[in-house]
Amino acid sequence: MYKISNDYEAMLENILKYTHTFLDKNKKIKGVVVGISGGIDSAMVASLAKYVASDREGFKVIGRSITITTNKPDEIDRAKRVGNTMCSNFAEINLDKTFNDVFWGIRSEHTLVSVEKMTIEEKIRRGNIKARLRMILLYDLAHKENCLVLSTDNLTELLLGFWTLHGDVGDYGMIQQLFKTEVYGLANFVARKIETEFMDRDGADALRRCGEANPTDGLGVSGSDLDQILPEWREEFNNNPIHGYYEVDRILINYLNSGKNLDNPVVARHKASEYKRNNPLNIPRDVLLG
Repeated sequence: MYKISNDYEAMLENILKYTHTFLDKNKKIKGVVVGISGGIDSAMVASLAKYVASDREGFKVIGRSITITTNKPDEIDRAKRVGNTMCSNFAEINLDKTFNDVFWGIRSEHTLVSVEKMTIEEKIRRGNIKARLRMILLYDLAHKENCLVLSTDNLTELLLGFWTLHGDVGDYGMIQQLFKTEVYGLANFVARKIETEFMDRDGADALRRCGEANPTDGLGVSGSDLDQILPEWREEFNNNPIHGYYEVDRILINYLNSGKNLDNPVVARHKASEYKRNNPLNIPRDVLLG
């Protein structure tokens, strides 16, 4: 049975313990690479990585803010704040030229269309290319530095298919099994710990700013993640994304625990994205061999 937990101290302790045990068994791993978007999830992951590195001499936390055409100034600023406070090696990399070369090079239709005139389907296609380009950069860097690429998705996104196949999934997920509501709560808890244990007010502030920001997919598809997941959230929850995500998680958990076929956009999105969670779909060996 799923339920929302608010035992953030246990969450943090378990994440750190599991990660240290994993790294102790895989001593060739010299650090982690994390793509930092300016959103709460990647900020949370970078903060947890900083915690891990504080107990491992020479452990690298490599952060990259990878901007591509539609990243907004406030997102870029938050990513810089997180990267500069949480990472031992941080840089901002602009992939506009690479993206445009790839985007226009692979399209069968070459008519230049402004972003404002693109359909939602075209924006999603474009966004998928962005996500996959970012992951190419992160994995290339991880190979060079003998590091793991950290996943920055949460359980809500996983269950709703709110991620790009071959574009968002890393090697190791610290928050992959936490609902978005739990990520928000854990972020507030960790921000207080960073401020007191590391005496790092700038780091705590960077994490809090990401928690207060409007969540976006970073791909330029819509103004907010919730615009796609729960279209009426702005009116219903006074434009408060934390309350919006609480409702999304409530609906998801109710469906997962009860199995009732609810007529709801959240449940519909969960069902429609099952193919992502089953990817790749392989023909079973017994079928292949007859």
